[in-house]
Amino acid sequence: MQVRTRHTPTSGVARLVLAPAEPVLVERSSLLATSYGVGVDTRVKGKGVRAARCTAGPEGGWVDVAPPLPGDLHVLELDGTAGWCLAGNSWLACAGTVGFDPAAPPLRALHGGDSGFLNYAFGTGSVVLGCYGELDVVTLAPGELVTVDSGHVLGFADTLQCRLRALSPDASQSVRTGAGLVLDFAGPGLVLTRTRSPRGLATWLRDNGLSPRG
Repeated sequence: MQVRTRHTPTSGVARLVLAPAEPVLVERSSLLATSYGVGVDTRVKGKGVRAARCTAGPEGGWVDVAPPLPGDLHVLELDGTAGWCLAGNSWLACAGTVGFDPAAPPLRALHGGDSGFLNYAFGTGSVVLGCYGELDVVTLAPGELVTVDSGHVLGFADTLQCRLRALSPDASQSVRTGAGLVLDFAGPGLVLTRTRSPRGLATWLRDNGLSPRG
């Protein structure tokens, strides 16, 4: 699978170019268009993801995916040496050789055994992430520390030291959504962050009377 992006960094679209009979997993609601002859199977049961499998025909093909919120895209390349903890609402597509496990040991250590706002990707191949707003890469030197609001975390390798904690002991918290929580990271390593938070948007809509559930 080759990934070609366009309309970044404000309204990213990713084109997944597939070899003959090559499969790719995509987030169902992110599917924008395919070349003629690409098969789409929405009966796929992915762990922690709402996936559809798109399979190219005998001459190959392409699949376009786009996130529901405006912003940048990031293509993560997994080489099998490390898994990545990803914001559950950031995943758009991945090669068929990539798997997910929301109950992987790195996440159990953070979520305490409950289903949470992060998912775990492993294997080899490309993973396409949708970034609400623009992407910032925080590069931590050995021993350097940073604290990031959970809603602004896009992803980080499982080799990075991290801790999940409450922003304030008096505020309500949710491991499922990440509300009221922050992540402390210790270098060396990279943390992918996004300049806008989907949860922040939902809160703003609710507080301004624009949410159906407000």
